[in-house]
Amino acid sequence: MSAGSLSGLRVIDASRVLAGPYCGQALGDLGADVVKIEPPDGDETRTFGPAVNAGGAAYFQALNRNKRGMRLDLNLPAAREVLWHLLEDADVLIENFKASTLRAWGIADPAQLCERFPRLVHCRITGFGDDGPLGGMPGYDAAIQAASGLMSVNGEAEGPALRLGIPVVDLATGMQATIAVLAALQERVRSGRGQLCDVALHDCALGIAHPHLANYLWSGKEQPRSGNGHPNISPYDSFDTATTPIYIAVGNERQFATLCAELGCPELARDPRFHRNLDRIANRAALREALLQALARHDGAVLADRLMAAGVPAAPIRSVAQGAATPHAAHRAMVLEQDGYHGVGFPIKLRRTPASLRTLPPLPGQHNQEILRAAGYSESDIARLLETGALGPVQGASIPP
Repeated sequence: MSAGSLSGLRVIDASRVLAGPYCGQALGDLGADVVKIEPPDGDETRTFGPAVNAGGAAYFQALNRNKRGMRLDLNLPAAREVLWHLLEDADVLIENFKASTLRAWGIADPAQLCERFPRLVHCRITGFGDDGPLGGMPGYDAAIQAASGLMSVNGEAEGPALRLGIPVVDLATGMQATIAVLAALQERVRSGRGQLCDVALHDCALGIAHPHLANYLWSGKEQPRSGNGHPNISPYDSFDTATTPIYIAVGNERQFATLCAELGCPELARDPRFHRNLDRIANRAALREALLQALARHDGAVLADRLMAAGVPAAPIRSVAQGAATPHAAHRAMVLEQDGYHGVGFPIKLRRTPASLRTLPPLPGQHNQEILRAAGYSESDIARLLETGALGPVQGASIPP
């Protein structure tokens, strides 16, 4: 196994739930040494759903591989001193503490940590940021979807706004946080200094509201919900067939002409109502009806394969289980099974320094003593921390095979 691209990078992941842990795992997958710090009761995602092993729920397992686990009761001064000590040699801190929590620790401004630790890249993830009218307010994915307008564009035109079926805001924030960390590390090469990375769920939600927000900013008009259809492109929608429903995503005129030819109705491509994308948008309902009539003669799965081979993006509408079980998903190694761990594969494929699964998600406090010894704590120091409760309850279990 080759060393990862971020081998040698030291990360303290003191975040909880999804966005921060997702960022920490991305850095860990690429080789960084990531220490996950949890409160005595553990990250709450350990209880989000059915447990898959002694380490907690599948939700937690999916976000915390390639990390060493440590418990610290940061309500106690002794535990906070351990955190400050670890940050002396760390490259990155990821956290999503409440601003009131930081103030209780004597940190009036999160940027103070970069003053105390000049080379530290401090990635702070919050719901709305620490300033402004909503600064410091709590934010979870679904509430931010609602507040940002993302829910308003999801669902059928005649139905209510719907939460997107995945925690898209948290995931997008985790990705943006990873980009922020890598950008700050690159800048540190030039300046020798770290900096605060202020990443808010609210901002990331608006940042991914494409093309709906862009359409509004240019036109001043809001568009109605379009269900599975695309507001700017047609045909770009789901369609019933004689068997399996399929999604057809036509992106240009050549693809539309090919689609019509494959369906046995080439005249549709010559119809002035459907000649250009703007024409098809204006006559969306008539086009959909014509396509449904043609599609009713076809087996959806067979047709989707034929369309793809002809250069028209199309696919049968599958379940998550079916999507993960395709031969191509297997070829791309998008499902990991190793030493009792089952997880999603690495979406980034680097040829020389690929991501790898080096360590399984940790049990609560599994690596407390290992991390402290490496940080220079003596056995008597560790014993005192245990006595004060700074490390939480004693954890002697191990991950089962």
